[in-house]
Amino acid sequence: MTAKENNFSLDDRSMVITRLLMAPPEPAFDAWAGEKALARWFGPSGFTITTQKHEFRPGGVWRFVMHGPDGTDYQNIIRFEEIVRPKLIVYRHGTPEGDPTQDFQTTVTFESIGDRTLLTLRAVFPSAEARDLVVREHRAIEGGQQSLARLDAHLGNGRGASTDFIIERSFNAPRELVWKAHTEAERLAKWWGPKGFEMVSCKVDLRPGGLFHYGMRAPNGMEMWGRFVYCEVTPQTRLAYVVSFSNKEGGITRHFMSESWPLEVMSLMILEDAGGQTKMTLRGWPINAPPEEIATYAAAKPMMEHGFKGTLDQLDAYLATA
Repeated sequence: MTAKENNFSLDDRSMVITRLLMAPPEPAFDAWAGEKALARWFGPSGFTITTQKHEFRPGGVWRFVMHGPDGTDYQNIIRFEEIVRPKLIVYRHGTPEGDPTQDFQTTVTFESIGDRTLLTLRAVFPSAEARDLVVREHRAIEGGQQSLARLDAHLGNGRGASTDFIIERSFNAPRELVWKAHTEAERLAKWWGPKGFEMVSCKVDLRPGGLFHYGMRAPNGMEMWGRFVYCEVTPQTRLAYVVSFSNKEGGITRHFMSESWPLEVMSLMILEDAGGQTKMTLRGWPINAPPEEIATYAAAKPMMEHGFKGTLDQLDAYLATA
């Protein structure tokens, strides 16, 4: 099992899940600190927990029972090893019976992305076989994704900031195809970019930390380069990435027409099934940006709406023939 195959394993013993949370690191971190907050979100969809003991400190113990939708109870013991507010939580998971397949260390990091949080959950198992067993038998990847989605909802998913750019579009195509159109180089080359532009280079490394690097040629012959740095890759559901203008070498450059355009814009794409169609929601906001750049971005929303309409019209046409 490799990182490229499942987007979660960094090596032969670990599983990694990321989620871009729509809240700053402090409240995201605090959601782990109290048993009342944990009861509202921790665990896969349909599961609930009862905490018996919760000592949120290095060396402290969290004992809880996870109740499955079918009525099955699962005893859990977590021992906190390192806590650095609001950046890091390290703990070791186990069971009262000492089940070796449930013995693993988890590191949770909280990275500030503007006023949002990129949460990374990294679980390291004793062996690749132990990791694969948990993934296969206990659906650990799906459960982790669902748990972090519940955390996002608990924090107020979707509130966002007034400066966010949001656009929605429904496509008469299955979610799997819309996802592939956004994540496969040969498909992106057929629709991505402003109307009338020709794709001259398109490379995709689809993984957290990977790059979509592309070059386009305008009708007047001018070349324009851009790049996405992927933060979250949840197949067929969510894609989060930092967008920048670029050059042939893949570096970050200024907008060729605006010195005050943000160097980095965070983008979040969400795909949902909707009455036989696929609904896509795109949300973008500047990160690491001074007030002047934020103001430029906010003022450009009507222009961005027009530009995205043309690009998404091209996607619509591509999906109709793919």
